[in-house]
Amino acid sequence: NEYREGQQVELKVNKLTSVKTQLPYPYYTLPYCKPEKIQDSVENLGETLMGDLIENSPYDIHMLANETCKELCKVKLQEADKDEFRRMIDNEYLVNWMVDNLPAATRYRRPGGEITYWSGFVVGMIHSGHYFIHNHVLLDIQFHRNPENAEGFRIVGFEVEPKSTSGASAASAVGFDIDSNNEVIYTYSVKWTESPVRWASRWDVYLKVAGGEIHWFAILNSLLILLFLSAMVAMILLRTLHRDITQYNEVATEEEAREETGWKLVHGDVFRRPRHSTLLAVSVGSGMQVIGMAVVTLLFAMLGILSPAHRGSLLQSMMLLFTLMGVLAGYSSSRYVKVFDGDEARWKLTTLVTAFFYPGMFFGVFFALNMLIWAAKSSGAVPSSTMFAVLVLWFGVSVPLVFFGAYAGFKKSAIELPVKVNRIARAVPEQPWYLQPVITSLVGGMLPFGAVFTELFFIMSSIWQHQFYYLFGFLALVLVILCVTCAEISIAQTYFQLTSEDYRWWWTAFFSSGSSGLYVFLYSVLYFNTRLRIENANSTILYFGYMAVISVLFMLLTGAIGSLSSFWFVRAIYGSIKVD
Repeated sequence: NEYREGQQVELKVNKLTSVKTQLPYPYYTLPYCKPEKIQDSVENLGETLMGDLIENSPYDIHMLANETCKELCKVKLQEADKDEFRRMIDNEYLVNWMVDNLPAATRYRRPGGEITYWSGFVVGMIHSGHYFIHNHVLLDIQFHRNPENAEGFRIVGFEVEPKSTSGASAASAVGFDIDSNNEVIYTYSVKWTESPVRWASRWDVYLKVAGGEIHWFAILNSLLILLFLSAMVAMILLRTLHRDITQYNEVATEEEAREETGWKLVHGDVFRRPRHSTLLAVSVGSGMQVIGMAVVTLLFAMLGILSPAHRGSLLQSMMLLFTLMGVLAGYSSSRYVKVFDGDEARWKLTTLVTAFFYPGMFFGVFFALNMLIWAAKSSGAVPSSTMFAVLVLWFGVSVPLVFFGAYAGFKKSAIELPVKVNRIARAVPEQPWYLQPVITSLVGGMLPFGAVFTELFFIMSSIWQHQFYYLFGFLALVLVILCVTCAEISIAQTYFQLTSEDYRWWWTAFFSSGSSGLYVFLYSVLYFNTRLRIENANSTILYFGYMAVISVLFMLLTGAIGSLSSFWFVRAIYGSIKVD
């Protein structure tokens, strides 16, 4: 927005947030000065799901008009109000304000002298067992003028310096102790500072993430993992496979034909339908849905469409894209289940399970956690109208798209397999303990997790410590590395399993990369114990509930890539040999 000198600048208030409880509360839960009529700002789906509650405030600010210790109001404090303040201070709640859609930032100086910014400011502080509230604020608003392009002024920075004062003057050295006072006077000062920062760069302060070199180190680490895997897969494909295929295609003597070994031996069983094949097809289809959502979201974010200035746009876009990608889920699961020679009844069952199983699981967790937040009287509870909107998106958009995708997939002819399946299944030789599917899957999952864990740390900090995350270029690069790593680890594991004459590769291929979801959850336990200070039982359930959903989504994404890559690989190698 452009403002002229003397024009009113509106200060809006948002929810009170805490890293310790993860439960937001409306700003006017505390006895702050209220306007004559509290008005809510219209919020999008993303903002509502994040628990944002943006309201107007009584602060009277005008462009370029400095103010010193202006009294806002006086509020009588009841004992219940004092208790609420004590609870909020104990749980380190932050006040979040906005001017011209720019969040209030508090400036901190690190031990090395480096200045860093934190979104919001604390409600108050504890000193020697006494509770002090911040009842005076200095609003340092930075503006930029460019007479060549615009006539007015643009706000490019908004810093808040909170202070606790017992007198009417901010110069008072004694803080406002709630135990010894029954009335609080709220005051504020406004300081306008001209800034060289242009309007287009005003978010840079918030998005400046410390340790850019850490991200480059993480990418280098991921690339080394990728290089190691690529070398291993290349060795399998070029050396071993080439030798195997040449050997298998040579005219064999009768004695050699009787002594066939290795992966050619299981050609009559390699495409045998696995146990729980419907669930496998559904998992791969849902995984493709997650991949589609992730790729398009990252593309939009890199193009700058999902800017943090558009509050809640990232979450809203992910919700809508996940819904629309139902068509990809239906198509992928139907194509996959046709490989298993499923009859029409199984096709219909697969489509129904794809439309309802994983989305139903996610909605169930979301609904249960929302009831928990609602019971805590937090503003983070999603209202029933938004809950209804989510259900409409699921049943009205996602489910029909899954059926449409499945119909398109079933109409196409089945994927041609290079070898036929024998009527009688051959016995699988007893495998050593280290080749058991559970062991190989758990070992395989370490590598995809290793490729993403540094970026995962920053993403989790943005979710649980209310920091901004905007390094989508890094994230896109990590996603590409992750996809290639998943494909290669699954191909390698599948090859080693087939050479040991074990044809039950379908689920192993899925979990060789999909088990990385388990490592994401284990990492979330480590993060909880080392980085967060959550003590509240409700907040703990909330954290692990949402991290479980994220871990399952990660499992589906990585498992689908591994499964489809291995299927392509197995088709390719059995299509290149002569089979009697």
